Amino acid sequence: MNPERRTQNAEPRTQTGLVSNLCAILWYLKVYGYLYKLNNEVCNMKKQANSRTCFLCGRQNDISLKMSWYEDHDAQQVRATVTVPEHFNGYPGVVHGGIVAAILDETSGRAIMLKSGQDALMVALKLEVLFRRPTPTDIPLTATGRVIKQSANRAKVAGEIRLPDGTLTAECKAVVVRPPAEIMESWEAEKPYWKVDDD
Repeated sequence: MNPERRTQNAEPRTQTGLVSNLCAILWYLKVYGYLYKLNNEVCNMKKQANSRTCFLCGRQNDISLKMSWYEDHDAQQVRATVTVPEHFNGYPGVVHGGIVAAILDETSGRAIMLKSGQDALMVALKLEVLFRRPTPTDIPLTATGRVIKQSANRAKVAGEIRLPDGTLTAECKAVVVRPPAEIMESWEAEKPYWKVDDD
């Protein structure tokens, strides 16, 4: 065989191999970049405390949704993922509107802890919920909360619930205030159970 011809035939294979290797390297870099971003997002988020008896986060409440919230300081919001079981439906396959409102109430209210700390508890004075579309049961939902305006004794907050594809199902705006003295007195006995637990 002519050596010159052999070299000419080998060149396309070498180029093809080089392109394949570059594609593989780029794919690995893309995957690594995604994992790096995901790891940073998770590691940069601080978990908030949970209580013992709360319907949404109570660890010793048998019917609790046992939600956990994380503080995303880069986005200035709190975030939680929850799957609402079918027995909390209002219609088959649809989360009851009261449950949707409760998730938004808690999530938006927890946003004040981003700046004020874990013991900065407030209660809703006014809650306005806009139901954009039915919120499905048995599907992972992402709830986020943020502060619109905050002072020492009250804050205006907002919250959203979205599907895995980002579709907005419900949102709220709320005014939260410091709890009355009698509520804070009853809370004293629960303080030892207001803590961050392990995932």
